[in-house]
Amino acid sequence: MNIRPQVRFLSDQLIEKILDESRDVLCKLGTKIHNEGILELLSGFGAEVDRTTNNVIYTQEIIDKALGTVPSSFKLYDTSGEETHNFSENNVYFTPGSAALNILDSETGEIRRPGTSDYIKYVKLVSSLDHIAAQSTAFVPDDVHEKVSDSYRLYLSLLFGKKPVVTGTFTIDAFNVMHEMQVMVRGNSTNLKEKPLTIFSCCPTSPLKWSDVTSQNVIDCGKNGIPIEFIAMPLTGFISPVTITGTLVAHTAETLSGIVISQLANPGAPLLYGGSPAAFDIRYETTPMGAVETQMIDCAYNEIGKYLRIPTQAYISLSDSKRLDAQAGLESAMGATMAVLSGINSISGPGMLDFENCQSLEKLVVDNEICGMTLRMAEGIVPREDFPALPHFQELLKENHLLIADHTRKYLKDEHYFPGKVIDRANLSRWEEEGSLTLKERAKSEVDKHIANYTPTDLSDDVKKELTGLMVTESKKYGMDSLPEQN
Repeated sequence: MNIRPQVRFLSDQLIEKILDESRDVLCKLGTKIHNEGILELLSGFGAEVDRTTNNVIYTQEIIDKALGTVPSSFKLYDTSGEETHNFSENNVYFTPGSAALNILDSETGEIRRPGTSDYIKYVKLVSSLDHIAAQSTAFVPDDVHEKVSDSYRLYLSLLFGKKPVVTGTFTIDAFNVMHEMQVMVRGNSTNLKEKPLTIFSCCPTSPLKWSDVTSQNVIDCGKNGIPIEFIAMPLTGFISPVTITGTLVAHTAETLSGIVISQLANPGAPLLYGGSPAAFDIRYETTPMGAVETQMIDCAYNEIGKYLRIPTQAYISLSDSKRLDAQAGLESAMGATMAVLSGINSISGPGMLDFENCQSLEKLVVDNEICGMTLRMAEGIVPREDFPALPHFQELLKENHLLIADHTRKYLKDEHYFPGKVIDRANLSRWEEEGSLTLKERAKSEVDKHIANYTPTDLSDDVKKELTGLMVTESKKYGMDSLPEQN
C-alpha cells in the first residue's frame, strides 16, 4: 500500500524534445575526439570524421545502435565478492565526493593539502559508515608523485577498505596499474568482470570534446568489464546555454557521445548516466554545487537517463561552504533529499566542501546521518498492523501511553530512524550536562571513535603484499625510493 515518494521536473514530452535537440547537435555539429583509434572506430560505423580537426559528425543510426546495447542495470561487489550495489530502478546509494585537492583539518579548522595518513583515516572512517555504500578516491595525497596519485589512492582504498571504490585516472598508464590491482584482489580478470569492484569516472570536456586519455579509458574499461560513469560538466551561461533546459541539451549531447564510444567499442559495457554540471555564478565566477539550479539540473538529467533505461549518477548532496556550518548542512541535506526523491542511483557528494575541492571527515559523519534520514524517507509510509486502529487507542486510553505496547516494540526500529550521537536530540538540560557540545565537537568525537574501532579488511596478506609490491614498483619509476609511512 505504500507509495515511494518522488519528485519530477520534466514531462516525457520535454525529455523527448531535449533528446531530439541533443541528437541534432551531434548529427550536425558533432564532437571533437582526440584519439585516433576511436576516430577510426566511429568512421567504420558510418560517422563523418574530419581528420584535420578531429571532428566527428554522428548519425541517428549510430546513436540508436549504441543506445540499444546499454545495460539497464549492473551490480557492484566489495573486496570479498559480496554484492553491495544493484543499480536498477530507483535503488539509491551514497558515495563520498571524489578527487578533492584539500582536506578540512579537524584540529586547526583550516583547509590544507592532505597526506597519506589523512587518506588512511578517511578509508577507515568510511568502512564503518552504515549509509555510505562505497568508497571513492576522495582526495589526492600530497606526499606522493602526481604521476602515481591515481593508482596510489586506489591502492590505499583496497588495502584498508572493503567497500567498492568510485575512482578514475588521468593517464592511460595508470589505468593499467589500477586494473592490475583489481585483478589481484579478485584473483583473475574473469572474476573481476563477473564481480566489478570499481566504477571509473570518464569526463568529456565541455563543450563537446573528448581527450585522448579519457576516451581511451572508456574503451579500456568496457574491454575489462569495469563500469564507468559519464561525468559531463556543462556550466550554465558559460560553456552551455544559461537556461536549465539548454544546459540539459548540452549535457545530453555530451553523454550520448560517450555512450556511442562505449557501446560501439564494447556492446553491453556497464555504465552510469551521470554528470557534474553546475549553475555558473557569474557574480563570483564560481560553480556552486549547492545551488538549487545545479540540483535541478542533476535531477532532471537523471530523468532523461531513466527515460533511456540507463542507471544514473550525480554529484549532489555536497556544499560550497568552507566550513562545517549551517550552509554546509543546508546545501547537503537539500541535495540529498532531492537526489533520493528523484531516484538517482549513485549519489556522489557526502563530505565535500568548497566547490568539490575539499573533503571533511567531520562533514562525512554528519552527511552519513543525512543519508540515513533520506534513505528512510524513500521507504515511504507503510501501514504496519495499524488497521483496525481501535484496539491501539483502547490500549492508549487504558494505559495512558504506548511506550511498551507490543505494537510499539515490534515496529519501533522499522518505523523510526535513530541517528547517531552527531545529531543532537537531547533536551537542553541534558545537553548542558553532557558538555554543551557543538556539532563540530560531536562530529570530531564520532570520527575519532570510528577510526579507533576500525576493523582491518579480510584481504589476505599475500594479496596485500602483491598490491604493495606493484605500488612500490610504479612509484620508483617517478623517483620515489619508498612509499610514505602508513600510520
